[in-house]
This record gives sequence, C-alpha cells and structure tokens, in this order.
Amino acid sequence: MSGPLLSIEGVEAAYGDILALRGVDLAVHAGEIVTLIGANGAGKSTLMMTIFGSPRARAGRILFDGRDITAMVPHDIARAGIAQSPEGRRIFARMSVYENLQMGAAVNGGVHFNEDLERVFAIFPRLKERIRQSGGTLSGGEQQMLAIARALMSRPRLLLLDEPSLGLAPLVVKLIFDTIRDLNKREGLTVFLVEQNAFHALKLADRAYVLVNGSVTMSGGGRELLARPEIRAAYLEGGH
Repeated sequence: MSGPLLSIEGVEAAYGDILALRGVDLAVHAGEIVTLIGANGAGKSTLMMTIFGSPRARAGRILFDGRDITAMVPHDIARAGIAQSPEGRRIFARMSVYENLQMGAAVNGGVHFNEDLERVFAIFPRLKERIRQSGGTLSGGEQQMLAIARALMSRPRLLLLDEPSLGLAPLVVKLIFDTIRDLNKREGLTVFLVEQNAFHALKLADRAYVLVNGSVTMSGGGRELLARPEIRAAYLEGGH
C-alpha cells in the first residue's frame, strides 16, 4: 500500500510565544474523508492554516503525496493540488459569483474553466442562478457553497474544509454535508474536514482525530468515535 496522501509528522505551530500545535501526527489517505474535531481554541483551524503554509510549522514536517511542503508558500501548495475552503468562508464580497470562481480557477491557469464552471453549477445550481450577484449579497449558505465551489475550481486532489457548517441553518448544513459525501463517493475527492458539529462530521468521516489543547488525544473510525461515551459527553450532549 502506498503512503498517505497527506502526512503530518510532529508538527508544532505558534503565534508568538503561544504554542498552538504540540507535536501533531495524523494522516489522510487518498479517497478518504478524515475529520478533526475538538473544542473552540483546540488548534483545529491553526492546523488547517499550517498545512496551507500560514503560519509555518516551526517543528515537524508536512508531506503531500510524499513531497515535503512544510516550507512552501500557500500559492505553491495550492498548485501542488491542495485547495482550502477556510473558516468564515472568506469569499471576495465585492466580486460576483462568476469572478470568485475565476479566482479559484486561476491557481491552474483556468485551463478547464468552462468545463469546471458547469461542474460546480451542477453541484450547486443555486450559484448558477446567482452568477452575476456579488458575493457579499448572498445568504450564509450560498456563501458557503461559493467557498467550496471556488476551491473545487482548481481541481484539487485534497480539499481542506474548515467549519463548513458554521452559522448555517440545519437544512443547509445537511445539503453541505450531502455534497461533501457525494464529491467523495462520486469523484473520489479526498477531504480533510475540521468541524464543530461533531455528530455530522463523525457520521460522514471514514476516520477521525480528536484535538485537545493542540495535541491529538484520540483517533479511530468516524462511527467508532461517535459511539464512544467520552466523545458523546464532551461533544454531543451540549458540552464543547
């Protein structure tokens, strides 16, 4: 069996003197959905941003398809085949839906732009209806669709999703999670997901990791962790 598509080995990251990640080890294999759960402030988003080169890991290394990307800049990491839909969506609010998607396609020079545009409109028909609207006028759910669609425009081999359900109505959350599952099953897209909604995330994931105070404390199959009483007590019964 070949090695993981993404391998994180002993990674530390800090903001000034504050250590946010403490020797994190985890792996994501091609074709998997892997989720990372944990309380607010556990370091989940920091790990996502560190994979993408900002902040830089100050110890350990990050390998993508066997290649060391630890010291690479975000643009080169994107070109290598990783796309990110960041926490808080961070779409270009003044640009139209179409222009946002152009920005996503720019990573690989927009070579298959029209084809990829049709693909994301098939996944998110609502975006086609809003094609000329500026991103800032979309609903929260539509902005999340746009953030994911923009990431898909670069044809990534690995999609990083940071808190895709944050602040969304339950029906929209279901739509987003169903879409992630479809992309994985139908297109074989590898997904690494950070999510506060532990129930949805663990149901969706092939495997999962739990992050506490910057360290991985537990890992296993998604449904296996979902069944564990300590996970249920910490993340599924009102506690965070």
